[in-house]
Amino acid sequence: MDTKQLEKYSSAITLSDMEIFVFPELMYGLLLANIISPIIWQWRDADCFKRLEGKSPYKKLMRLKQFIMDEYEFNLDLNTWGLTHQAEELERFKDVIPPEEIAKSNALFGYTGDKYYFDVDIRKHFGLDKYDNDIIPYWKTETVEAMNAFRYKPGYTTGAGECVSLAALYAAAAFVVCGIPLEDIYMVLTPLHSQNFFDIQDGVLSNNRRIVTKTMWFNGTAISDKAQRALRNEQVTIVAHNTGYVHCLGNATIDKNAYKKFTQKLNAYLSTDLNSLMLANFLRSNPGYQPYFQFCNHHRGEPRFVKAETMFRYEHGSNFRISDETFAKLLADVSEEDFSIYKYIDRLCCEQLMAFIDYENIDVKTAEGQQKFAAYLQPFLPDTDKFITELCDFIHLKARLPVLKDGCKQDPPIKITTEMNRQQVVDYLQGIRGESTTADLAFYAYRDMESCDWQPFLKAAVERNPVSIEMAKDKDVRQVYDMLNSMTNDSIYDGKRLAQPDEVANFATGDGAEKAVFLANIIKNKNPQGDIEISFENQKIIVTSKDFDSFEFSSNKGFMEKITL
Repeated sequence: MDTKQLEKYSSAITLSDMEIFVFPELMYGLLLANIISPIIWQWRDADCFKRLEGKSPYKKLMRLKQFIMDEYEFNLDLNTWGLTHQAEELERFKDVIPPEEIAKSNALFGYTGDKYYFDVDIRKHFGLDKYDNDIIPYWKTETVEAMNAFRYKPGYTTGAGECVSLAALYAAAAFVVCGIPLEDIYMVLTPLHSQNFFDIQDGVLSNNRRIVTKTMWFNGTAISDKAQRALRNEQVTIVAHNTGYVHCLGNATIDKNAYKKFTQKLNAYLSTDLNSLMLANFLRSNPGYQPYFQFCNHHRGEPRFVKAETMFRYEHGSNFRISDETFAKLLADVSEEDFSIYKYIDRLCCEQLMAFIDYENIDVKTAEGQQKFAAYLQPFLPDTDKFITELCDFIHLKARLPVLKDGCKQDPPIKITTEMNRQQVVDYLQGIRGESTTADLAFYAYRDMESCDWQPFLKAAVERNPVSIEMAKDKDVRQVYDMLNSMTNDSIYDGKRLAQPDEVANFATGDGAEKAVFLANIIKNKNPQGDIEISFENQKIIVTSKDFDSFEFSSNKGFMEKITL
């Protein structure tokens, strides 16, 4: 491999957020690695999914949410995969993307293009303020095997992963378990987040462990407000699809018709009409406006009025919601003393406001409509322009998506279908590795060392595993060897697949082959100039260095290789 190719393929092993930004095809490679993992195919046999056989993909997706909520937690610990330096990472990729371009689009490398980043104080937001400004976390994206292995880590009772890991997991499970075609799954990355858009019904977004339907997007709850932060505040950096990807820096391989369809579907998902329900949802999301509003209902033919903030207090903790089909039940819970038979003259009546909008046929998204709306609001609100702007932003968001330029080279699409079984998917992807870089990278992310070049795996092992180095910093090589032998001899990956040293360090388990690479990494760190030989002899692995003793491990991987570092 040439230098650039080796950097890309070794990045498929470590899969840091930075590496995915530089090599966007890695994101879909990780998705495919999860799709061919036996773990996700085993989920099909879980009782909760067996009971849904024959049901719609949408219904299965709703159940998948609870499954993932039960089995995984969100993890953004700075120390899980260690720390690195901005300058070091920028130097790695200077021949691929200029550092100034990376700084324009990546929050941890200087991006401050949005007011949002100033408001949250990005380094403090992530707990990086305790380090110098050059230090950044090695946020590595986990395969489903590594996510499951968090159960071995102290303090965890379930699997875990950061947002990119959860997005890749959701997308893979949506295909394998829910039967959603790859054509309907779009992976959407921003500088601080990763999620998926499923083109199903009115659209569904995955957001960390949760999913967000269009109804949920506009319900004005705190959870939904948090789910909106990425698309509201950040430039989308990458959209990945089975036909390719589009990157915010201009390069793209995605099918233009697929991208056009995605853009239209996402924009439709992010926009709705103003009605009484949306007004109530807006007030729920913006409680500062509630003291200017009241709700009205009729009881035995007579009108009764209740202050908006009072109504929302009753709603809190209730299963009933203001202005939806359960509103009457919520009103029935309101105490008589909270109703007034007289209208509050200094408050807008939500019902009358919506009647005015309907009668005047006002479109609040147009300048003319906003002008009429403002005139009606003026006697009640101190800053009508601000209210109208925020209301319009609430019901209509246009995501900042990468622009697809003419003349971009298109990749051949990944043509796997929901009718295929796992082995058929594996065979298909193996068969197109020569023509599809994405498919080839998938097997590196999958850690299939039976069919992959060892060079990228070893490069990643000795250059990007700081947790193992930190674990061994106060030990000599013999003590490290003893520590490794005290760990269980089980790999988190099945078959001829291998964990990296930091996975062994974090989960305190590893096959002898993985422990040998761990030890070689430590020796290389202590003596960078010395050669190290790893001899894989089926069940016996020997690590040899002229400056240290020979060390032997036992392995169940069955490799027959001799490698020199």
